[in-house]
Amino acid sequence: MQLRYNFRLYPSPGQRHALARAFGCARTVFNDGLRLRQDARMRGLPYISDGELSKHVITRAKATPQRAWLGEVSAVLLQQALADLNVAYRNFFSSVTGKRKGRKVAAPRFRSRKDSRQAIRFTRNARFAVTAGGRLRLPKIGEVEVRWSRTLPSDPSSVTVVKDSAGRYFASFVVETSNEPLPETGPEIGLDLGLTHFAITSDGRKIANPRFLRRAAKQLRKAQKALSRTKKGSANRAKAKLKVAKAHAKVTDTRRDFAHKLSTTLIRDNQAVYVEDLAVSGLARTRLAKSVHDAGWSQFIAMLEYKAVRYGRHFAKINRWFPSSKLCSACGTITDSMPLNVRSWTCPCGAGHDRDVNAAINILAAGQAERLNDCGARVGPGAIPAPREEAVTRQEPHARQTGISVL
Repeated sequence: MQLRYNFRLYPSPGQRHALARAFGCARTVFNDGLRLRQDARMRGLPYISDGELSKHVITRAKATPQRAWLGEVSAVLLQQALADLNVAYRNFFSSVTGKRKGRKVAAPRFRSRKDSRQAIRFTRNARFAVTAGGRLRLPKIGEVEVRWSRTLPSDPSSVTVVKDSAGRYFASFVVETSNEPLPETGPEIGLDLGLTHFAITSDGRKIANPRFLRRAAKQLRKAQKALSRTKKGSANRAKAKLKVAKAHAKVTDTRRDFAHKLSTTLIRDNQAVYVEDLAVSGLARTRLAKSVHDAGWSQFIAMLEYKAVRYGRHFAKINRWFPSSKLCSACGTITDSMPLNVRSWTCPCGAGHDRDVNAAINILAAGQAERLNDCGARVGPGAIPAPREEAVTRQEPHARQTGISVL
């Protein structure tokens, strides 16, 4: 399995200047290649192949006075910028022809020096290295200070240097890692994700929703107001813009840290984890959009998925149309309607349910039934087996409401 390991970089002023030059050269090569292919299409000429494009925008361009400065940076990062363009075109063509699943991919667009994110990539051919002193040696840039938070499990195959909107620099290493299966454990868990509580487990625990964006709203509003008062193009506006970006970056980092710790705990403590396949993109178009984005469900589910593979756990998504909230976990009766304002209800069989805990129990039962289905077919709403009698006793919320403690 290939994973990315990100570390903070602290380049010197001279190295920042060299990185800015490298970002500009990579951006120029990308834009030149895109412009050539667009012009060829407008003239009705054949599609320019990858090899021919490289000759035009890199090899021959270096020999011209207008692009002679491309030789001041490593040739590898120029080739990788062109490789990104080729991948973007392949993804676009696959999406148009229907070979690529998921959302439609747009055609490549020109990159701008004003983009909030700038990046360059070095492969092994560039001969980047980590020195004995713990610095990252980059060709034609120098040895950059790295803040190591952990050791790399193997030699990296590439490193991407990124400058984000907050002006921070990061090194993203791609390393090959082997799976590290954890000892088998008995518990299996179902998760119902929500907004009042971030997650509700099938054993009755309710994990509080941190609402990082809401908590930082006052600080963000103050920074945004200060930005709006500055004059466009002024130095003070650049400083205010950077302050806003740093405030948002802090929210993003805190949310990611929370998702990493919680997903690691759930994968470590449970042999199988089941969640509902939420339509996050659809929910993000409703009046709850801000809260949905603040929760970060997609990021959290993606972490559960890859960590389950790495640590030898089972992970599955339940069909989003499965009526987990309307289905009685005791007798299997499906209620006709269940408005969002109904947080607890009583089934005609006499079982009382907390809406979210009941949904988590049903998600667990549906996931277990689907796993046992040899043909792999989706389990219909009425096809899940009735939970065991002791499952009814798990309806009451767990006494601890503050969420799972993470070491």
